[in-house]
Amino acid sequence: MTPPRAAEPGTAAVVGTGVIGVGWTALFLSRGLHVRAYDPAPGAQERLHADLAALGPFPGHTGPLPTGNLTWAASAGDAAAGAGFVQENGPEREDLKHALFAELDEAAAPGVVLASSSSGLLPTTVARGAARHPERVLVGHPFHPPQVIPLVEVVPGERTSEEAVEAALAFYTALGKRPVRLRAEVPGHLANRLQAALWQEAYSLVERGVATVADVDAAISHGPGLRWAVLGPFANQHLSGGPGGLAHVLAHLGPPTERWWRDLGEVTLTPALVDTLVDGVHDELGDLDGPALAARRDAVLAELLAAKSRTELP
Repeated sequence: MTPPRAAEPGTAAVVGTGVIGVGWTALFLSRGLHVRAYDPAPGAQERLHADLAALGPFPGHTGPLPTGNLTWAASAGDAAAGAGFVQENGPEREDLKHALFAELDEAAAPGVVLASSSSGLLPTTVARGAARHPERVLVGHPFHPPQVIPLVEVVPGERTSEEAVEAALAFYTALGKRPVRLRAEVPGHLANRLQAALWQEAYSLVERGVATVADVDAAISHGPGLRWAVLGPFANQHLSGGPGGLAHVLAHLGPPTERWWRDLGEVTLTPALVDTLVDGVHDELGDLDGPALAARRDAVLAELLAAKSRTELP
C-alpha cells in the first residue's frame, strides 16, 4: 500500500462542489488557500468555475477570486492527498458517506482533519467509513452560503480526538468563521434543530389559518429576527427583563410561556400543506427572481456583518 502523501500547508480539499462546496471553495480561495476540488457529477468542473464567477462580493473579499489556485482532482482520494484540511460536501446518505470517507481516510495524511458538511448525520455514523483513522472525523456544518454566514457547527463523534476538534476550531477561526463546538451528538446538530422548532410552529400557524406565509415571514424578518441577528435568544431575553434580566423574565413570563408551549402545533407535511406553503411563497415573492433576491439578501448580510465586526458583541 502506498503511504499517504504528506500534508501541504495552505492546501484544502473540497469534495463535492454543489451549493455548499462552491461556497467553501470561494471562501478558501479568498483566504489565500490552494484548493483541490472534486465532484463526480458530469460537468461539475465547468459548473464550479461558472458558479464561482457568478458570485458577488462577500465579507473579506471583493473582486475576482484567484482561481489559479484551484486544481480539479481526478478523484476524492486525489483531492485529499496532500491536503492540510478536507471539507466533504457529499449527499446526505450513510452508504455514500461511508464509501467516501473510506477513500478520504486512505488518501489523506495522518492527522489531517476530515470534516463533513452534513446538516444532520451524526459524526459517529459518518466516521464508520474511516476505519484507519476515525479519530480525525468530525462534522463541520456551515450555513448557506458558507462564504457569507460565519457560523460553523463543529461536532465531534464518539471516537473524534481532542486534537482534531482543536485543529478544526483553529482552521475555521483563521478563515474568519465563528465555530461553535457541540458537547453532544444530536440529529440536525444545533442551529438546524432551532430552525426546525420555528418551522414547525410556522407551518402549523399557516395550516390552521392563523397567518399566511407572507405574514409569518414578515413577523420574523421585521420583528425578532432583527434582534436575533445581533444577539441570540438568551441574551435578547435577558435584555428584555430590564434590571432584573433573565431571572425577572422567567419569574414573570415563564408560566404563560409554558402555556404557549403546550399549545404549539404539531404538523405533518401532507401534500395539501406542502401545496399551501409553496403557493404562499409564490404569492409572497411574485415574479421576483430567486438569484436576484439572494444577492440582495447577501448584500444586506454583508453590511450587517461589517457593522457587527465594528461593535463588541458576544
